[in-house]
Amino acid sequence: MAKRNALGRGLGALIDDADQVKEVISVSNEVELSKIQANPFQPRTNFDQDALEELASSIREIGIIQPLTLRKLNDDQYQIIAGERRFRAAKLAGLDKVPAFVREAGDEEMLELALVENIQREDLDAIEVALSYQRLIEECQLTQESLSGRVGKKRSTVSNYLRLLRLPALIQKGIREQEISMGHARALVNIAEPETQVMIFKQIVKYDFSVRKVEEIVRKINSDDGEGNAKPKKVQSFPEEYGELKTHLEKYFNTSVDFKINDKGKGKIVIPFSDPKELERIIGIFDRLNS
Repeated sequence: MAKRNALGRGLGALIDDADQVKEVISVSNEVELSKIQANPFQPRTNFDQDALEELASSIREIGIIQPLTLRKLNDDQYQIIAGERRFRAAKLAGLDKVPAFVREAGDEEMLELALVENIQREDLDAIEVALSYQRLIEECQLTQESLSGRVGKKRSTVSNYLRLLRLPALIQKGIREQEISMGHARALVNIAEPETQVMIFKQIVKYDFSVRKVEEIVRKINSDDGEGNAKPKKVQSFPEEYGELKTHLEKYFNTSVDFKINDKGKGKIVIPFSDPKELERIIGIFDRLNS
């Protein structure tokens, strides 16, 4: 059986290392596609159809250069450990058989190998990675520390991915659809109230805020409690017409706008700025209004 720490080096290391190959892999020249099952532990849930068509075209021209890695279920059935994109593309290309390595692997190892192979060979979206990490922790009884060693990532990186799963479903969907980046999401995690997270998320999408801009907004939302600890502000509830006005002003000034309203309905409108250049830009807008 393969040494456990080889997994942290990625599946490629297992295949490329001759000594490891002798220990864990038997070579099968070709396996019929009809005898191959998809990996139920596959962390990737979305496959780009255009990319698969391109890969299929390449396979028609030059064949499959890198064999699939399979495990044998019984005498005539196999399950994919690594290479599901190649498997799908081979079907599109009209192949009947594919080159493959065959090895033994339990369910836990299948899950781990599938995750490592995908992280190192494809761009999983951040939520797919986070869900896969969470599944490894729960099903393989791993700590964040041991998981970081298995996947070859810093513990802080693993932790940052897992924190994304605390975000509301709407924001997680936005991450998967690339409406916001990992940097935006990491900033939003630091806001305590889900409704505020969603509000800022919608502003990011609407106004195309940069990560730096979102970090500034989050810092303003989180106030100091006098002991150096960040304390989330209570979210103000505005009448509907105030919300519409706030949205209009933020669009007009292309920056966040704060409403400060007391219990008697009195208040002020605050337009924050991050540097003198941004202040000059805002003043210029007022000057144009007066001219």
